[in-house]
Amino acid sequence: MKSKYRILLIEDSQPLTNLYKQYLSQEPVELVCMETGQAALDYLQKTTPHIVILDLKLPDMLGQDILHWIKKNGLPCSIIIVTSHGSVNTAVELMQQGADDFLEKPVSAERLKATVKNHLEHARLLNLVEDMKSSFERNTYQGFIGSSLPMQNVYRIIDAAAPSKATVFIAGESGTGKEVCAEAIHRQSPRAKEPFIAINCGAIPHDLMESEIFGHVKGAFTGASSERKGAAAQADGGTLFLDEICEMDLELQKKLLRFIQTGRYQKVGGSKEESVDIRFLCATNKDPLQEVAAGRFREDLYYRLHVVPVALPPLRERGDDILAIATNFLITYAQEEGKRFTRFSPEAEVVLRHYPWPGNVRQLQNVIRNIVVLHDGDTVSIKQLPPPLNETLSDQEIKSLSFAAAPPQVEQYISDSDDEDMVPSDIPSDIRPLCDIEREAIQRAIEHCDGNVLKAAVLLKVSPSTLYRKKQAWETDEA
Repeated sequence: MKSKYRILLIEDSQPLTNLYKQYLSQEPVELVCMETGQAALDYLQKTTPHIVILDLKLPDMLGQDILHWIKKNGLPCSIIIVTSHGSVNTAVELMQQGADDFLEKPVSAERLKATVKNHLEHARLLNLVEDMKSSFERNTYQGFIGSSLPMQNVYRIIDAAAPSKATVFIAGESGTGKEVCAEAIHRQSPRAKEPFIAINCGAIPHDLMESEIFGHVKGAFTGASSERKGAAAQADGGTLFLDEICEMDLELQKKLLRFIQTGRYQKVGGSKEESVDIRFLCATNKDPLQEVAAGRFREDLYYRLHVVPVALPPLRERGDDILAIATNFLITYAQEEGKRFTRFSPEAEVVLRHYPWPGNVRQLQNVIRNIVVLHDGDTVSIKQLPPPLNETLSDQEIKSLSFAAAPPQVEQYISDSDDEDMVPSDIPSDIRPLCDIEREAIQRAIEHCDGNVLKAAVLLKVSPSTLYRKKQAWETDEA
């Protein structure tokens, strides 16, 4: 089995190279050996190892030159300097310039294995942190805004599916961003520089759809005064996105199936077959299996298209993404309209967060545009929200939810108040500020998990990024 970790050894002495190979022969590493600095640089331009073991004296250049090249190019690898007894001071200087460790010749087996083990553990922890960042801290992604767990799952599927030619079937309610998803897949794919052609199968009359996809020859039907290229020819080499695929006529579905299977088609009214290289993406806001059961969508076409499914979550299931998307729209439209809006009031945030958004992101976009066009100010108040948003919650519900959603503002109000009657004089000893109780609970969970924040987050049923953010805020306040 191929090793997970790779070490680059840059050493011109063959006996020493053989010795180091013997030392590391039982370790779970792949050892790549280079005798010259130039050979090492050629390798590093193509591959980034986890560890570089670097001799200072090479036949064609100094080890310092390779260290400086690695640091200049930002390669994320540990650099271990190998030096003779008389050059320890030089090694220390190189550590100040970016080296991570040094070994003094003659290098013992125990010392080499212990050093390698320590730096591989460091690499493993770095990879774990990067994986957690990738999973929990991608706030934006190829046109999407949001860091909620449902969207992180969508991002991961796109990352995995984009490099292949497999057909992706995108499902989701109207307004959830199915075309944004398709464009993201295209931009992440090897076809990114080629055309992305989108057709909405529900917006084009059935009798014109075949011509839209395959094109037509002159005189093919009334009004066909000249030959026309269809979407298939336009997308050659790139991606063809068929939105609302379940709206397509059954007879055309049969022709589409053959086209997907063979890559060949005929223009409407033509007799010549043409061939193209296309990656197919499709989407629907319906349940495709129900459409198959109802006889409106061909079962063989469904299974041909349904290779990699992506389910886009409705906006109401995306938590705080709602506020992030709304704020982005608010700032964008305010700049376009010459308005001053930059934020929402706590009460308006509560309404936005708890409204069910049947029209999803598209509806939210229209609501924010309405607010910006009809009003002005620094902060969007609850009175500026258009119907039906200003009718969804009672005043009492808004007040209770605002307190839960925005404790910092409440704490600030209480601390700044000059009305001593608002604070009872006989506060029981077991009543403490909510923020103190939260901090204590988080710290106890982390201690219980021996400092493992990921495990603590699982116990507390919150996102690890939430714990990291709160810890960082506490540490900043204490600094």
